[in-house]
Order: sequence, then C-alpha cells, then structure tokens
Amino acid sequence: MLLLTLALVAGSPDSTLVRDIEVAPGEILRTTTIGAGRPLVLIPGIFGAAFGYRMLMEPLVAQGYRCIIIEPLGYGWSSHPKKADYSFTAQTVRVGQALDTLGVTEALFVAQSSGASIAFRLAIIRPGLVRGLLSISGGPAESAATPGMKKAFRFGGALAKLAVDETMLRHDVRKEIVRNSGDTTWVTDAVIRAYTGGQTADMHGSIDAFHRMSKSTERESLASRLHELDVPVRLLIGTAPHPAAVPREQRELLTAELSNFRIDSVPGSGQYIHEEQPAVVLEALARLDEVSR
Repeated sequence: MLLLTLALVAGSPDSTLVRDIEVAPGEILRTTTIGAGRPLVLIPGIFGAAFGYRMLMEPLVAQGYRCIIIEPLGYGWSSHPKKADYSFTAQTVRVGQALDTLGVTEALFVAQSSGASIAFRLAIIRPGLVRGLLSISGGPAESAATPGMKKAFRFGGALAKLAVDETMLRHDVRKEIVRNSGDTTWVTDAVIRAYTGGQTADMHGSIDAFHRMSKSTERESLASRLHELDVPVRLLIGTAPHPAAVPREQRELLTAELSNFRIDSVPGSGQYIHEEQPAVVLEALARLDEVSR
C-alpha cells in the first residue's frame, strides 16, 4: 500500500524504489527513493515513515529532485533490534552509512521532529553530505530519551509488551498527533494505520526499540558542537499551541550558535506542518535551495 501511494503521488511507479540497507548485522534501514535529479534527503520522526512525506513528493519530483527518505533504526519500517544503540549519535552514523551506499553527497535535508536532531549531527559529523537543512518542528535535542519516552517505559519493556497491542498503539499515536496538530482534518483512520504500520508489523520489536531509546545516552553534547555547523539551516515552527513544540531554549541555542539560521513561524499549524500546510514546506525548501548553492 505504501509503495503504491508514493508511486501515485510521484506520478510513476517506475520512479519509486524501496531498498533495505543493512548497516550492521540485524540493523536494516528502510530507504525510499523517488524521482531523479538533485538529491534531497528526508528524515521522518519515529512514526509516519516515508508515508508521512507523501504530500511533498509529487511537487518535489516535478521540480527535479531525487527524494531519498531514510527511516532511522526503530523508526517506521526499519528493523527494531532489541540490543542496538538507539542514541542519536549512533543513528547519525547509520544514516551516513546508508547515504554512502546510495552514493549521495551534498544533499538538501528535510527532517521532522526527532529526525532533525539526527540531521543536525550529520551536518557536523559528515559535512560533505549536507548542503542545507530544513527542520520541521525539530530542535537540537540532546537525547532520544525524552521525558515522555522515559515515563512510558519506567516499568520496563516486558510489562509494556503485556499492556500494549496494535489497537492501543494506534489509539495513543492518534491522540498525540491530534494534540500536536493545529488543523486535525488530515488525521484519519487510514492515515493512522499508515503512520503506525511499521511498528504494528513488529510490535514486540518496536517496544524493545522504544525501551532502548528511553535509556539511550549520548557520548557528547550536540550543543557543544553546533558552532561547527556552517550550512544554511531553517526551522519551521507552528504557532498553534501544542505540547511537542520546540522548546524556547533550543530555539535560542540555534540562534546563538548558527551563523546562517532563521526561524519561520507557520500560523495555524502544529508539529505536522508537512501534513497541515505542505505548500509552506515547499516554499521554505525552495528558498533554502537557493541560498545553499
């Protein structure tokens, strides 16, 4: 279903290629490539996978981009190994390996929510891969172990497996998406099924991955290295009140540390600007492309 949906919005089934890339034993990243031309890498949040960017694909392909969507380990349809390192640093290395396999360099990046923290790190660790970054509702988070993730797994992954099933996961994800959206008309049952498809296909593995994320630690601070990031960075934030908004201290840190940075506010949107107002994302990306050449 996912492949068909993306192929339809991109205009041609022949232009869509799904490839699973093994970056270490048992660690497989799902990549979806659509179109040909200038490389544009998109990193989703934990839920949504490639499907979450479907509203952007047709116009981006028409504009001559080769869109490469990479789902980090434990995200979407990538594998969910129980004992893997789910720190943002480890995720960054894996994304870089996948891009090496695909032969991608000097790409524009679009990243949403927690995917943005991976993209920030990649621009520092592998500057040759990134020529500009558009973050959608994602700041320079220091750890994948968010307060919400820690709270959800305070009693351990084994108990979570007993308590959570597909219906409950979809219910909880829908509730969080609605809370973090300004316009909720896009949140349908079909969308929620697609957003959670990768996780519900491997419930126990997904819970193990979430548990590991809740305990992950970083080897070094991202804040201490942000000044090394010298490509244009743009941050889109929705003005509708929502609990997952980028914290003020993270916005201030980016403003202080980055030499080429701007925040654009999007009235009426929440965390999912690419779903609520995709045209705004396309316009912001066009401006970023121009300044990053």
